[in-house]
Formats: sequence, C-alpha cells, structure tokens
Amino acid sequence: MNGSAIWLGPDAPERVIAHLGGQGFRVVGPRVEDGVLVLEELTAGDSLPTGWHDRAAPGSYRLERREGNGPRARERFGYRVGAQAWKRYLHPPELRLFTAERAAGGGLDLHPEKGPEAPLALIGVRPCDLTAIAVQDRVLMGGRHVDEAYAARRHGAFLVVVECTTPGATCFCASFGSGPGAEGGFDLALTELIDDERHGFVARAGSARGEALLEALGGRPASAPETDGRRRAVDEAAHAMGRRLDVDGARSALAEGAGLPLWNDVAERCLNCANCTLVCPTCFCVTIEDVTDLSGDVAERRRRWDSCFSLDFSYLHGGSVRRSGAARYRQWLTHKLSSWFEQFGEAGCVGCGRCIAWCPVGIDLTQEAAIAIEQRRQADAMPRGRGPAGRGARR
Repeated sequence: MNGSAIWLGPDAPERVIAHLGGQGFRVVGPRVEDGVLVLEELTAGDSLPTGWHDRAAPGSYRLERREGNGPRARERFGYRVGAQAWKRYLHPPELRLFTAERAAGGGLDLHPEKGPEAPLALIGVRPCDLTAIAVQDRVLMGGRHVDEAYAARRHGAFLVVVECTTPGATCFCASFGSGPGAEGGFDLALTELIDDERHGFVARAGSARGEALLEALGGRPASAPETDGRRRAVDEAAHAMGRRLDVDGARSALAEGAGLPLWNDVAERCLNCANCTLVCPTCFCVTIEDVTDLSGDVAERRRRWDSCFSLDFSYLHGGSVRRSGAARYRQWLTHKLSSWFEQFGEAGCVGCGRCIAWCPVGIDLTQEAAIAIEQRRQADAMPRGRGPAGRGARR
C-alpha cells in the first residue's frame, strides 16, 4: 500500500486497541507488570506504558521510569524489546495437540484441540520482530509441511508495527536490514515523534485493512516536517547503533568453522541454560510429550518449546550427538548465521539483541561472530594442515 501518511495524536495506541477489539480481534500489546515489560492481552480502556525506557547490556536488562515533566516522560514507546517475543502468541511455548480417551467399546476416541476463537492483533511490534515473524512464516508455513497450529494463529493476524527512533545498546538490526524502519509486511506502521513542540504518530497503512483502520481513526494528512521528521529519526537510529555484524563474513566463516578455537573458549563461559533460544524471536524447535491420567483412560499429546542447548535435543539411538557445550553452542550460532541460509534463504537472526541482554554470563553474539571471522581468516592464511594459532582478540 502506498497511501498518504496520517498524523495521529498521542492517544492513537488506545484508539487502535479499542477499534480492533471492537472488530473482534484478540488484541495483544506491551504492559509493565512488577517492573517487567510483558506482552499481554489488552481490552478497550487499557493503556500502553507511558514514560518507560529500557537499558540493555550483555547480561543485563533494566526497565526504568523517566522522571520529570520533559517530553520523554510522555513517550509511549520509549522501550524497545523485553524478554518476550511475539512468537509467544503465534507459536506458543506449550500447546495441547489432541486428547485421546479410551472408548467404551474398545479403541480410542481422538479429540483434536480447537484452534483460536478470535484472530490476533499485535500492537507495538518492532521492525526486528516484524522480520522475525516473516522468518517464522517461511519456516513454519513456507514449505510442503505447514505447521497447522502456527498457521491458525498467523492467518488473519493484524500487525501494528512501531518504528524505532532510538536504538538500544544491544541492537544491531541495521546489519540485517530488519530495522529500525519498516517498509512492508505490516497492516499499520506508527512512528512516534515527540519533542517540546509536538507529540504524536506518523501512521502509514500497509494493507487494505490498515487503510480501513486509518479511515476509522480519522486524523489529518501528515505535514512535510512530520514525514521528514519520521525519515530522519529512523535514519539517525540506524546510524546510532553501537553494534554491527558482518553477515556475509559470518556466514562464510561459520560454514567452514567447525574446528575454530572459538567454540572451546565460549564453552568455558556458556551455561547451556537455553536463555538465548527461549528469548529469540525466530527459534522454532519443539519437542512432543505424551501424558496420561492416573486411570490410563485419558491421554494428551502436548508440544512445547525445545532448545538445541539441551542434551536430549540431538538424542539418537545410543546417545546424544552433541554432548559438549562447545558443540551445542557451535550448532546454535552456525545455524543462526550460516546454515539457516541454506535451509530457508535468509539468516536466522534479526539483530534484536535479546540473546545478548538475557545471557546470564553476557555472551555477545556479534563479538563471537567477529572472532569467528578473524579466526577463519587466520586459518586461511596459514599453510595447509595448520589451524588458527589462538582464540582471537576479544574487544
């Protein structure tokens, strides 16, 4: 869609929530509960957080309230991403697939789990997460074997993306072209502009449904200073990111990097806790469990998230294939930044930085990728038969 940009007031998020809720959507958006940013169901009258911002660093994440009466104290989207990603609603952490009951005359009666009763509307999706949703679309719906549970939640979902005008310290989405702006894949895009003179949103429709929503909300055509301000704020955010990742270099280095010293170095620090895969917006691996009641008459098949960091993830007859922490971290990083391309035609990372902030020991994916590139360069420069001399510089 190439409709004109519309200027909406600072109450636009609440008006969007009310309108979509009235249209029968199950609206989900950010809330602050007990000092934590979470994604929860919202209803008409609910307000999104105001005046909050987040601080992230390797192994650290803090949500803080802005004090005083300055413009930023009124900001609606001063935070970026918390631990929860939108896959929590599109690809739930735990899902009952069906129930089986022993029939009176023998055999089993199967009762498939019902799908969602209402379509989802996701409000406050950041561009990196919008890209992550598109990645999961290709993984879970793009092939011959469609994940029906995901498809049932994804089809009809209304996506309201919020562009980033201030990057977080762990953000590197610009390296993947997954942010801080959004150019497609959404129904409605909002860009918050706030200073001493103005506070509101430049709104753009990305679909016919988005156009209809903008028409219902009213507003006025955005002025040239407002549309220019939106472009400038997004461009400045892209240049202000403190982290970068050489995507092509990492893909090449990791494709031939099974013997790099990097993996043993990381294994000395990695706890194999799986935090990085749990907070990652693109990780999709699951395991299946069958459970029965005490009578043995009722059984359920459940699906829950799994991680390549768990020892049983690679279990084959006789034991696990990846027994060491080094092997499991190598699998994760190589899949994210290299072999994902061969499988799905793109990277498995969108630069949201969650894995950096929520790693208990502060392992930085961008730094490890840079070390892999340097160690691969050293190995290529050495005579055949010799490996990299050392672990590489850690910045």
